[in-house]
Amino acid sequence: MSATHESAEEQRGAVAVACHRLATEGLLIGTAGNVSVRDGDRIAVTATGTVLGKCTPEQVTVVGLDGGMLAGDLEATSELELHLGIYQRYSAGAVVHTHSPQATALSLVLDELPCVHYQQLLLGGSVRVAPFGVFGTPELAEHVLAALDGRSAALMANHGAVTFGPTLAKAVENALLLEWLCGLYLRAAQIGTPRLLDDNQQTAVVTAALRRGYGTTRPRGEDSTR
Repeated sequence: MSATHESAEEQRGAVAVACHRLATEGLLIGTAGNVSVRDGDRIAVTATGTVLGKCTPEQVTVVGLDGGMLAGDLEATSELELHLGIYQRYSAGAVVHTHSPQATALSLVLDELPCVHYQQLLLGGSVRVAPFGVFGTPELAEHVLAALDGRSAALMANHGAVTFGPTLAKAVENALLLEWLCGLYLRAAQIGTPRLLDDNQQTAVVTAALRRGYGTTRPRGEDSTR
């Protein structure tokens, strides 16, 4: 959650912008998917039936942690219970749910997306596939919450994908990363059996990333081992 509080209108605008970005990248298609962001006890979430690529702030509803409406004229997404569950169990700052093509394709055939690239460790490693549940049901929400344990991404069998992060930008970034990883796996599987990173290799990557400050900029010539 953000340290500096935004107004409800700022939250609604940020969710609309995130939807536009995800739609431009091909992760949100039509009304399929939903996005939310939390600030304190207030959650801004896309309304049900919204064409997400054209989402306006008025099509984002604001609810409390109990799901009660605080602002807006439209009913929240049918997956509101899933969003609320992620906020409550994992202290997330934002949640993205998509029916992105490559992630959804893998959700049809895999029980888990194994760790095939070191960037996957940013999501926690292998990505579990939550068992199928009807959209908008407590059963589906519980399946996904269990699949997210120790992870910031999960696939949803025969449905789509969900990611979360401490900020809306990070949740969107995680959704894009997950779709890239799914595409990578799909293309590799067409050629042969994808080679996986074992536990020792994953540990070595984490150790190297921490030692070198991987993913952060630093002045030229600075000792990368510090």
